[in-house]
Amino acid sequence: MIRMVGVTHENELVTDLTIKNANFSSYKWYWVDFNQPSEEDIQHLTESFHFHPLAVEDCIHRPQRPKLDYYDDYTFFVTHIVKEDEKEIIKEELNFFIGEHYIVTFHRESVHEVNQVWDRLLNKNKLEQWDPYYVFYDILDKIVDNYFPLMYKIEDELDKIESNTQNKSMDHLMNELFDTRHMLLNLRHSINPMRDLLYRMLNSHHLQGIRDRWEYFSDIHDHLLKLSDMVLSSRELTADIRDSYLSLNSHQTNNVMKVLTIITSIFAPLTFIAGIYGMNFEYMPELTWKYGYFLALGIMGIVGVLLYLWFKRKGWF
Repeated sequence: MIRMVGVTHENELVTDLTIKNANFSSYKWYWVDFNQPSEEDIQHLTESFHFHPLAVEDCIHRPQRPKLDYYDDYTFFVTHIVKEDEKEIIKEELNFFIGEHYIVTFHRESVHEVNQVWDRLLNKNKLEQWDPYYVFYDILDKIVDNYFPLMYKIEDELDKIESNTQNKSMDHLMNELFDTRHMLLNLRHSINPMRDLLYRMLNSHHLQGIRDRWEYFSDIHDHLLKLSDMVLSSRELTADIRDSYLSLNSHQTNNVMKVLTIITSIFAPLTFIAGIYGMNFEYMPELTWKYGYFLALGIMGIVGVLLYLWFKRKGWF
């Protein structure tokens, strides 16, 4: 589906436009949104707007890393939108073609941020401040703002894993921890390239529309820097929790092995004594002695007690 609005030189909004009936030169600027486009719709990118085939190819073949490409009379941007689906971070791509008098957005799925700005534009009475780069800023701002709830949710999950108030098993906690770590990795693959994209935009001499609103785009960049730091600190926290659980598990295993070793050490001499008296040689005086059985039990008991006291004195208990 393709939808289009135009703003006249008198700052009046025209909504009943299609690509086929629109006279682009008669508008101050216009916005064309390719929302879940069909193959026929996609052809308008080259036939009606004459965008470069490489840029159109980037729209079709996904996923692309967030980036910007300069062309003769427009700039092509690739951005990422993230959302959560059953503890899985899903990345969606939103592309922009921005010229002096137009903005074209292209997305395979319905994008809530684009719909928000579209509805806001339709309900505006004063359009003097609106232009293609203001639309671009407004959408980007909402995209980046929607990263924060995901990050806060991940931080809450890490707090639950660290405190373990529900007394979950270590195996269950480790599975949750690695799921969370995987989500952070996916977020980092979107946030860091978006941060680099904003940095490049802010330091570009080709994008006058961004330089005119430098403070606004700089604010988005600051948010991305904060998000990048949050991802980094959360990943470090997952590593600390993982190392703590592994150390605790190793400590518990060592305790079990120590107890088993002590038991084995105590029973080793007792087994030795029992082995000797179980050989049943004919000329063993203790075999025919009246108190030999009780003497053997006594020696075993004394040896066991002495070993126990010695291990306890060494601090093995």
